[in-house]
Amino acid sequence: MAVKIEKKEVLKALEQITVPGEGQNMVESEAVKNVQIFGDEVEIDITIKNPSLQARKKTEVEILKMIHREVYEKAKIKVNIKVDATATKPKANEIKGKPIPGIQNIIAVASGKGGVGKSTVTANLAVTLAKMGFKVGLLDADIYGPSMPIMFDVVQEKPLAVNVGGKSKMKPVESYGVKLLSIGFFTQPNQAVIWRGPMASKALNQMIFDAHWGDLDFMILDLPPGTGDIHLSIMQAMPVTGSVVVSTPQEVALADARKGVAMFQQDSINVPVLGIVENMAYFTPEELPNNKYYIFGEKGAQHLAEDLEVPFLGEIPLVQSIREAGDVGRPAALQTATAIETAFEELTKNVVQEVVARNKSLPPTEAIKITTMAGCAAVKKK
Repeated sequence: MAVKIEKKEVLKALEQITVPGEGQNMVESEAVKNVQIFGDEVEIDITIKNPSLQARKKTEVEILKMIHREVYEKAKIKVNIKVDATATKPKANEIKGKPIPGIQNIIAVASGKGGVGKSTVTANLAVTLAKMGFKVGLLDADIYGPSMPIMFDVVQEKPLAVNVGGKSKMKPVESYGVKLLSIGFFTQPNQAVIWRGPMASKALNQMIFDAHWGDLDFMILDLPPGTGDIHLSIMQAMPVTGSVVVSTPQEVALADARKGVAMFQQDSINVPVLGIVENMAYFTPEELPNNKYYIFGEKGAQHLAEDLEVPFLGEIPLVQSIREAGDVGRPAALQTATAIETAFEELTKNVVQEVVARNKSLPPTEAIKITTMAGCAAVKKK
């Protein structure tokens, strides 16, 4: 009896394959241009944006494997892969938004979903940069769930007003060498922020442009979880240098992290993704220091980074003292001679390296270089 393969079955199978370097499946991204079926023979025309041989080979192998598994194991499959010539032209890493005098690099830290430790990673990234000798500012852009005042032990602090060039500006609160502004400074601890998008965006713009940040090597943005109005407002308002996406290794978090990467890579946004961080990567008990327990899965974010062809910035273990340090307002990276400090230092060095690599494509006046003296890094304009 002749086998009859249905086109809808083939398309359904292809929906389970993600295009290399993109956040959508082959059907959603319109990479599938044509499917022809002749009995048990299937011919598929695919167009991808990644010109590398590895990407083409990986695409073909995944198509063969998926159709054999989901449709018919003895199907004869021919895959014709073309590269979208317009997509191979490198996009200019354009600087969007209104420049902020004195701020050289702006890094947005995002996550596809809440609860993956984005704010914890942000706080420890900021203090580690400050420990390395950089001038650092941190804007808590998580309007509906500001946590930086707690993490930096400045809940009772309020930004002061200073006169700059005849204008009244907010002076950021400073803690552990990091200049900090958050909507949490202007609300009560038990007060919910119930604002529509435009009002939230206005508040953010005030903290960005009506503040006296001074000279900063890095401004770190702690974005809200997800992909929404606040993210778009930030990208339109500020010349963001690059983004960092935080995820845990578990599948439900990775699915949302994939969307976060896709958001930054959209043509209308086009913010370079500096890389992915894997938080809560593994658990090591104090009494068994050589053991690693992968509670949320093993190397999920690392594999996602490879799949999306973006850098993997590092892994942060699931350690009780990291949570405790954040709760008492002293970021864990401030602990010296510990595995936690080492993990955050490695992450931070990788972020700085990616910023340097990203800025090589900008005009010389905007490029930065790193000099290391006695373990202290410094960013300088060329």
